[in-house]
Amino acid sequence: MSTERVKVVIRCKQCGERYVLRGRKERGRIDTGFKQCICNNTDEFEIIEE
Repeated sequence: MSTERVKVVIRCKQCGERYVLRGRKERGRIDTGFKQCICNNTDEFEIIEE
């Protein structure tokens, strides 16, 4: 299995807070370990791979 490191921008659709993280991409899925925004949002995010 090959995993690659990718830069990911996560933006909260509720409050607009923006996070820039590094994650691992494996089988087309990105895992950053990100769980929730500071506004307690756990579901509504815009995720952009850079």
